[in-house]
Amino acid sequence: MQQRRRIKLLILALFTTSFAFGQSEALKVVVNNLAFYKQKGDLKFLANAKKSADSLVVTKKDSSDLEKNVYRIIVNSSILYTDSLNTLGQPDTFLDQTAALFDLFAQKGRIYKYQPEMDYAKRCIANVYIRKGFALTKNNDFKNAVDAFQKAKKYAPGQKQINAYIAYASNKLGNLQDAAKYYTNLINTDSTSVAYLETASTIYKSLGDTAKALQIVKKGRRLLPQNKQLLHDEANIYNNKKDYKALEPLLIPLIESNVNNPDITFVAANCYDNLNQYDKAESLYLRAIELNGAAYEPVFNLGLLYFKKSTLKNNNDDKNITSAILWLEKANEMAPKDKKCLELLQIAYTKTGNQNQLDRVNNRLEQIN
Repeated sequence: MQQRRRIKLLILALFTTSFAFGQSEALKVVVNNLAFYKQKGDLKFLANAKKSADSLVVTKKDSSDLEKNVYRIIVNSSILYTDSLNTLGQPDTFLDQTAALFDLFAQKGRIYKYQPEMDYAKRCIANVYIRKGFALTKNNDFKNAVDAFQKAKKYAPGQKQINAYIAYASNKLGNLQDAAKYYTNLINTDSTSVAYLETASTIYKSLGDTAKALQIVKKGRRLLPQNKQLLHDEANIYNNKKDYKALEPLLIPLIESNVNNPDITFVAANCYDNLNQYDKAESLYLRAIELNGAAYEPVFNLGLLYFKKSTLKNNNDDKNITSAILWLEKANEMAPKDKKCLELLQIAYTKTGNQNQLDRVNNRLEQIN
């Protein structure tokens, strides 16, 4: 209800501008009905205005009359914009017909005399196409929604937000290339919109263009260095690429902003592990297990870490191999059929000379194989 009131107020404000038309007798009925609508806000006056304006176009000469047809465009676009519920019962083709009429006369040489009126009609038509696009989007008809938004853009090329509507509908439709193009354009004009940055990055990742996704995220982080989501997105790209050197500088702010997040704690631990910074990795694996004791990966990785340390020179082999067996056995309890875990236990028990446990592990491996 409030939206319709705003529409009415807007259109009434637009009608306050004096029309540039000559006041010929033939057009007075149309003018009077527009004036009555301005005063009373009753749609019946717009219906009367349309009936009168249409009655003026009878002959072929009337069809090319600039003044009469500009009146028709004004009346039609006003009805379209104001009567959003179509209480006047206009046909489904009414919007496209009005747009076609506008296009026809917008090309006329003397149309400059009616520029304010044509600008008003153009705004109305653009907004109605946007409204139509929203309705189609709500009904998951994204193909026709894109078409409606594209038509709106034709009549309001300066409305940057229309690009967002096209991008969103294209993404939902699965036209990722088009969606990426429009989101990239949006980012170039509004680089601080996290929603645009995240969506564009996600689309480029879906297209397999990780370099472009990373470029967008890094641009966003330069402009919004404190944004946690963009930090997480950049870290996620590096982690998926296994680019641990690039990921390392992000770990401290990432952990500080996600202190109790077991998944991020594990990502940090795994990064340090792959960079052979075992002490940091050990501490974070233990923290990840503390935060989520049901997660298998940090338990297995911690066992593997101790196993790797047991193979290094100048390390306490016995202590590390004992710790490795402890955590690998715990991992085996969580995932009894994990072959990699059993194979590590096989090597560990061979190294320690524990034949009973080695036989048990060998039997489990034979059953799995």
